[in-house]
Amino acid sequence: MKTILAFSIAAWSLFGMTSASFASDPENTLYLHLTSGRVVIEMRPDLAPRHVARIKELVRKGFYDKVVFHRVIAGFMAQTGDPTGTGMGGSGQNLKAEFSPPSKARHERGAVSMARAQSPNSADSQFFICFAPTSFLDGKYTIWGQVIEGMEHVDAIKKGDEHQNGTVDTPDHILSLKVAADVKEQGEK
Repeated sequence: MKTILAFSIAAWSLFGMTSASFASDPENTLYLHLTSGRVVIEMRPDLAPRHVARIKELVRKGFYDKVVFHRVIAGFMAQTGDPTGTGMGGSGQNLKAEFSPPSKARHERGAVSMARAQSPNSADSQFFICFAPTSFLDGKYTIWGQVIEGMEHVDAIKKGDEHQNGTVDTPDHILSLKVAADVKEQGEK
């Protein structure tokens, strides 16, 4: 009986836990709640410490809750973080670029990166999640995270009109975005 119990516990430990359970640091893990489900993002302070600190500050203020995905291009990315929903707004505090060389980080499927204007130091609160590898962005946009669970929910975000640069009519929105360390129960959905 003890052997069966031990085996059951070991099997649950290996197979029953989600990848979010393996997130090494709840302080650097985000829970992005969408209408289709939860997305878990592992933040990368080793790559972009100022961006991660700013994202956590905004998340803890509830800045991203109910914000729409205003620009979504199939096969490319889903962009959010503008409280006006137009793609022109932000928090009002620009960040200095923290570009990573491709040897350290790439814009692969699930990469989370800051949107910006022409100036490399114009990132604010808007970010995007890559649907597919986009190597032409490597070294030009600050990568600050990676989706480690729930990419199927990112894939389900309503796509925009490709003839209007991905602008979305009646866009999907973020229900809530939380730092995992601030969530009372780590398994919260």
